Parts: sequence; structure tokens; C-alpha cells
Amino acid sequence: MKTMQEQMYELGLIPVVKITDPSKAVPLAEALCRGGLPAAEITFRTSCAAEAIAAITKACPDMLVGAGTVLNAEQADRAVAAGAKFIVSPGLNPKTVRHCLDIGVPILPGCATPSDIETAIDLGLDTVKFFPAEAAGGVAMIKAMAAPYGNIRFMPTGGINADNLLDYLKFDKIIACGGSFMVKESLIEAGDFDSIELLTQGAVRKMLGFSLKHVGVNAENEEECRHIVTTLSALFGFEPDEHKGAIFSDTYFEVLKQPGRGTKGHIAISTNFVDRAEAYLRRLGVEFIEESRGFDAKGKESVIYLKEEIGGFAFHLVHK
Repeated sequence: MKTMQEQMYELGLIPVVKITDPSKAVPLAEALCRGGLPAAEITFRTSCAAEAIAAITKACPDMLVGAGTVLNAEQADRAVAAGAKFIVSPGLNPKTVRHCLDIGVPILPGCATPSDIETAIDLGLDTVKFFPAEAAGGVAMIKAMAAPYGNIRFMPTGGINADNLLDYLKFDKIIACGGSFMVKESLIEAGDFDSIELLTQGAVRKMLGFSLKHVGVNAENEEECRHIVTTLSALFGFEPDEHKGAIFSDTYFEVLKQPGRGTKGHIAISTNFVDRAEAYLRRLGVEFIEESRGFDAKGKESVIYLKEEIGGFAFHLVHK
């Protein structure tokens, strides 16, 4: 079973939600799931937070649901009793942290200084919330603080939006970002869950950044491979780039020297995060060829093939 941190990492973005009307909790959760983010941090800034958590966890048991703005042990207990799988606090209160650890619920306390981080380490934590992210220095501040604390990872929250999301997620010490830009309070109060779904879907697509990398062509042999590449070069001026098992025609076509995966060939889809993209597609029911998984020099997943062909083509994800 995956840890809470692993689940957060795969999602990449945790919607931070303020609920004032518990009747809107389940429609909101369903909109987030349809949009591709089955997760929510329900803040204890309203009196109905626990009721909202209970409703969501009952209606959407596969969602990763936690409680935010938890200020003390009593609120943590109420959140856990309602079904919260994790606790997030705006600051670092050692009493609250110890209580959560004692009852076995993960907690991400807010940290904004090296002293906060050292206290978190002393309490046995390896993942913290960085809050308020943008106001406290953003990605540059996280990188500066991460340098002497190599085992600490961060979930920045506060000022995160569609424009700066990738700036944060591309730093490998960040497991996920907390954001409310796709779950604006005005949209929730208006019951505009279609807009929330679209904003969520847009955030996920922005994060994953799917785009066409190249088309793979299955040649019968090396002679045919060279003929195809020569023809493409003569027609369009695409420069050949020879590799061991294939010749690229510029960056657009990969012509294989012998037939590879796919009846007609393969199509490479680039993404900002192969592992997060794989997790997202698995949530849609997509299966993968496990033995096709590849890793880069740092051990990060860099390529994997989908199991099913589409239009006679094999598809694989590749890191941008």
C-alpha cells in the first residue's frame, strides 16, 4: 500500500478547500474526481469541516481526503474521526504534531524557516508544508532551505496557481503543491461544479504537459530504414540523426532499423513527469507494459509503454 506522501506525489496538486455548506461537499468532490484530482484538503476554517470530510469519504472512498488549518489536537481528533487521512497545519505546534504521530495519522506542519525545519526533524518528520509559499520566498526559498536538510521534502501552499505550479513541481524536493485556484470559494458557493471540473482538468493538463514528441516508423530492415530517412530528408530537409537501433529524421520521426512495438509503429508522448502521468492514466483505467519502464541516470522514471495500441500504434510516455 502506498504511503500518504507517495499518493500526494503522484497527484502533484492537492486542492485546498473551504466549505461553508456541507451539502456542496460531495458534488465538489465528484467534480474534482472528474477533473482528474481525487484529493482534497478540507480546511478547518469553517464549523462544518468535519461534516464535509465525513460526507466526502463516505461518497468517494478512493479519494485522498485530509484536514487543513488544524490548530490543535482536538481538531485533529475530529478530523480523523470524520475520515481524514492526513492533517495539515499552518504552523508547527509540537503538541499537535506529537498527538498526530501518537494516533498514527500523518501530519504536515507549516514551516517557513530553518528553525521550523529543525524542530520538525527533531519530531521525526521528513515532509512538511511550506507556508505561505509565495510570500515566504517561493521556490528560491525552498531550494535555499533544502540544501542543508537533504532528507526533508516540502508541500508548498499559499499563492500557488496555474502559472507558477510547474516552477515548484520541477524541484525534486517538492512532493506536491497545495492550491485553491481550481476550487475558488465563489464557485463552490455558487454550485458551479462544472467550472471547478474544467479548472481542475486544466490544472492537471498544465502539470503533466502532454505533447507529441515523435512518430516511430517500423521499417522492415536497415535498408528500408535508410531509404525512408533519405526520402524525408530530400523532401522536407529533415536532418538524419543515427542511433544504434534507429535513425531519427530531425526530431519528428524515429525510423527503426527493424520492426518495433506497434503494428504500424509507435507514437511518443512527452510529459513533464512520466511517473505522475502514468499514475494519472492508471486512474483512467489505462494499463502499461511493465517491462518497458525505463529510468534516467538519477533513477527517475523516463519512459513507459501503454499496453493497448491506438489506431495500430503503440504509445509511450517519455520525459521532456
